[in-house]
Amino acid sequence: MIRSRYKKIIATALIAHCSLLIALILFSCGSKKNDNENLKIFKYNESAGILTLDPIYAKDLPHIWACNQIFNGLVAFDDEMNVVPAIAKSWAISEDGMTYTFVLRDDVYFHEDECFVKTPRLLLGDSESRSLGDLSKTRKVVAQDFVYSFNRVLDRKLNSSGSWIFSNVERRQRTTDNGQQSLEYALTAVNDTILEIKLTQPFPAFLGILSMTYASVVPQEAVEYYGTEFGRHPVGTGPFKFQYWKEGVKLVFRKNPIYFEFEKTPRHQDAKTPSNLDDSESRSLGDSIRLPYLDAVSISFLIDKQVAFMEFIKGKFHFMSGIDARYKDELLTRDGQLRDEYQDEIYLIREPYLNTEYLAFFLGDGDTLGKDRSLALRQAVSYSIDREKMLRYLRNGIGTPGNQGIIPAGLPGYEDAKTPRRQDTKLGESVTRILGFSEIGYPYNPKKAEQLLKDNALVGYELKLYTTQDYIDIAKFVQSALTEVGLNCKVEEMMPAALREKRANGNLPFFRSSWVADYPDAENYLSLFTTNNFTPQGPNYTHYSNEKFDELYHKSLTCNDLQERAKIYREMDSLMMTEAPVVILFYDEVLRFVNKDVEGLGSNPTNMLNLKKVKINS
Repeated sequence: MIRSRYKKIIATALIAHCSLLIALILFSCGSKKNDNENLKIFKYNESAGILTLDPIYAKDLPHIWACNQIFNGLVAFDDEMNVVPAIAKSWAISEDGMTYTFVLRDDVYFHEDECFVKTPRLLLGDSESRSLGDLSKTRKVVAQDFVYSFNRVLDRKLNSSGSWIFSNVERRQRTTDNGQQSLEYALTAVNDTILEIKLTQPFPAFLGILSMTYASVVPQEAVEYYGTEFGRHPVGTGPFKFQYWKEGVKLVFRKNPIYFEFEKTPRHQDAKTPSNLDDSESRSLGDSIRLPYLDAVSISFLIDKQVAFMEFIKGKFHFMSGIDARYKDELLTRDGQLRDEYQDEIYLIREPYLNTEYLAFFLGDGDTLGKDRSLALRQAVSYSIDREKMLRYLRNGIGTPGNQGIIPAGLPGYEDAKTPRRQDTKLGESVTRILGFSEIGYPYNPKKAEQLLKDNALVGYELKLYTTQDYIDIAKFVQSALTEVGLNCKVEEMMPAALREKRANGNLPFFRSSWVADYPDAENYLSLFTTNNFTPQGPNYTHYSNEKFDELYHKSLTCNDLQERAKIYREMDSLMMTEAPVVILFYDEVLRFVNKDVEGLGSNPTNMLNLKKVKINS
């Protein structure tokens, strides 16, 4: 029975809901309803949509989540953010930190697909890659597949958004068969199971970077067979394989019956083994069950998050990530706990998310205030925002107030909020002395903001804050805070694509932004402020530039001592925040609402969606 508390929500969204119900089909035409009744199908909604399933273009969570079910790389992160083996069963790093050698598993096969039959077989090494027994529509993964896949990411003609992950790979001269000289990347398949990568300089974060979806392995046969349609008919090695896609309506993955990972299960738990797994599939490694447990994954594309929320509450979806302002109070108490009336149906997973939400100033050409007044304005904006109040009233306490720097909670270099602080009675400023430099960030201090504006003749100065519809409530809160200290702030709402384009081209003087970690290392955040990363080629949207900061950044890349590197990171963060190119709002939290029939979903600080160990118990 639908709860009376959200009857109003249903009424307002009924028209959109009815128009979309006709599109909720499960599999392609010809499938019978009875065939699917007993299948364990994990269902979720992706309101942002998915454009491609080619991993070289997986630059945001919707695409990363989907591709993560289909593809694997050399390594992966577990939920505790430890690097763990994937297709590489082991690896070694040279003493100088510049050569990485990976030993690959020899039991990983690509998804069964027609491309291996219709396309002449590529002879990629020894006889094992050609002699496949009964597996006539697949073949084993070998080291040369990674060389091909990585070079594909680097191919400028393909314009992958992930080419930067190999920016530290060495380039060397190569003589072609006709005597021509050419440059190639130092990616070498020593044999079928050994891959070697050489870097131009030590880069401690490189191993973690290789866990990114960009670095997934793909078969050359599939890319050549499907051509430009590979992104709509992907072939990988992951726990699920592509089945069906009706754009804007439904995307379906089916279980990969030859997936290489297993989970150990005691014999007395055999009764819990999904009924659709026969003995050869589930017990081919003694007491280990071949993953995944699910039969399929079904992704819907309801654009209206309110409609998607209703479907989740009614049990049509198994999982919902994040929270929308339109229904946050329906699900959560003021302090961010799940309301009692939903406790029997769903459960809430909450943990720190490696995502920093902030406002940014463009520091490039066009500054009419001068260096000192411009700095005073930026600092005044930071001091004027009561972040605790903002989170309490706008996000039901979800998140950590952004009173520190760009590095989020959970990464080396983030200041422990429990560190004792000495109070400076002058203007109430709080100062911390750690590692020889002052506190990072700007705690709420409206008096300090007012004084900065008054001393620099900035009272009444007009600012325009650019944002998108999803963050309009936060923008309005900031607008009110700036008005209270004497600034004249206006808010302009933009479409996400338009905002991204103007931000990349330096056409927005003051805008909302965020950064989600590509890999769990503070270098990922600090690289946003290096001079070499100016937009549009890089992610430095503020055009902040500081020679000392750049020196420290390069020093951190050659530092293999974790504690020493954390000190360098903190010094960089402190230096950058002193000049205030950004206004840190908050450090986000992963928020997952999960149907109680679902077991084993878990969570992690990068908000990666891993479904290979998920079970549905209904």
